[in-house]
Amino acid sequence: MAKPFFSLQKFLRRAQFFLFFLTVAYLMAGSLLLLQRSYLVIQQSNRGSAGNQGSSADSFGDQHLDHRMVQNTYWSPKGLADVKLNTKHLHTQRHGVIDQPLWLISRNSELRQLRRRWFHNFVKDQDPSLGTPSKVLKHTLVNKGTYVGCFVDNAEKRTLKATVFFDLRKMTVSHCQDACAERTYVYAGLAYGSECYCGNHLPLNRAKEEECNNECKGEKGSVCGGVNRLSVFRLDNLQAPSKQRRNVTYRGCFRAPENVTRIFPVSFPNLTVEMCSEFCSDKEYPLAIVKWTECFCGYPTVQFNLYEPLDESLCAGYLNGANESEALREENYCSVYQTPIQDTRCTNRKFLPIKTKVFIALSSFPGAGNTWVRHLIEHATGYYTGSYYFDGTLYNKGFKGEKDHWRSGRTICVKTHESGKREIEMYDSSILLIRNPYKALIAEFNRKCGGHLGYATERHWNSREWPEFVDSYASWWASHALDWLQYGKKLIVVHYEDLKMDLIGKLRDILAFLKVPINEDRLLCVENNKDGNFKRIGSSQSSLEPFTQEMKNVIDGFIRTVDKALKARNFTGLPEEYMPR
Repeated sequence: MAKPFFSLQKFLRRAQFFLFFLTVAYLMAGSLLLLQRSYLVIQQSNRGSAGNQGSSADSFGDQHLDHRMVQNTYWSPKGLADVKLNTKHLHTQRHGVIDQPLWLISRNSELRQLRRRWFHNFVKDQDPSLGTPSKVLKHTLVNKGTYVGCFVDNAEKRTLKATVFFDLRKMTVSHCQDACAERTYVYAGLAYGSECYCGNHLPLNRAKEEECNNECKGEKGSVCGGVNRLSVFRLDNLQAPSKQRRNVTYRGCFRAPENVTRIFPVSFPNLTVEMCSEFCSDKEYPLAIVKWTECFCGYPTVQFNLYEPLDESLCAGYLNGANESEALREENYCSVYQTPIQDTRCTNRKFLPIKTKVFIALSSFPGAGNTWVRHLIEHATGYYTGSYYFDGTLYNKGFKGEKDHWRSGRTICVKTHESGKREIEMYDSSILLIRNPYKALIAEFNRKCGGHLGYATERHWNSREWPEFVDSYASWWASHALDWLQYGKKLIVVHYEDLKMDLIGKLRDILAFLKVPINEDRLLCVENNKDGNFKRIGSSQSSLEPFTQEMKNVIDGFIRTVDKALKARNFTGLPEEYMPR
């Protein structure tokens, strides 16, 4: 009996020693892990501060690589047009052989790390137009507008159609009111605590007040609608100054369609131009059409698309009341004015009703107009676009797909600036957007220094940051295009400048590639709202020429490289304006 007891006692002693050893090992491993994480945090913070000043270590490496590239006997600033670059032949089953310079391959890893740090900072971007909210406790005491009530928000038949913005963090009642009043609308409605809508007509159905129970994201204690519920305010007190600065734009003289009363849904006799534009604005129509003494309100249509303006003198009789106007009346001419009202026929958007398993990339170099093209695609198709990243500023401007994971299958296409074989082959097909590198670099530098709607200052252009930026990003413009041309499975190439010149024609090509039915009214609406919310206000303050001759020599070589690669894939080469003179 003693022997088994002795064996048990011996085993327990060994077990105690074993447990003690495991505890010590666990503590040592935890200490090492903690020290490693502390080191990484310090390292990342140092990288972040260095990145704000141009990342001296990265810029040194970039300068060293580019210096060797320019000094290399195989390299010439004239690029592939005049000399043979030191290249590597890349074989693919789809596209055969594509020449890719070795300097582009060697820098892919470095640039990928650089741009990922760059885009992870998107979330930190702040919209300068959003102010600091003040505390609001009651609807009618603090806000400038008059609270009307809680209404049902029907997304399919919404009366407050003009979506101004969303804001998950800073939505306030007064901010929504100011935005709607600035656009000369009568009513402002808030929903979900973060969404703002505008219009001139009240929603049809009232809801119980307790159903508007979502607190404003930027105002504790105030109500900003609810789930499918709108808190609606009337903006009488804000309308007077806004009406005084209403901008009415003259579109030109046009031949009126034969069935004018059927095409234009609203008309009124004996109105002046000012009265007609005011009348149509109140009725929420984007066009005011003056035909003799009659006023018509409506939208651009297939029968009246405003593509063929006539000589201004043909409509002068209408405006001046001349005696010869009697003859002009028979010719059926009309003067067209653009009211400040937004064309809302294409503003309603939604997620795909059935999740797709085909992932389409909308790929571009930063600054190439990706956000603008997303705006065009969303309004032309009626479906949200997604993003490989999350940019809170874009979500606040109405890009609801920004919150979705890029593989959710609920968006029509996905924005990305990534390149490289693995990142590209994740997509089944791709829209490759290319812009003149000179303008793309300037646009991205403006975004970096001044936000989505601002500009870099003269101090930025004269600092070390600009040459370091060009040094790192100019070659990325080329490597991005080359990678997508090599690894893209099914590709359509869209040049930013061609899209600006032929908006409707290029949009038709994109919609056909996306396999989306074309709605002519939506296309005309897109053309009417083509700028979206991301057109930079004013003009750049700097009149300096930012590119040195050395920069131009290197960028011109990149242009020739991409032009040759496009032609190797049987695409049209770069537009003439890209090519060096």
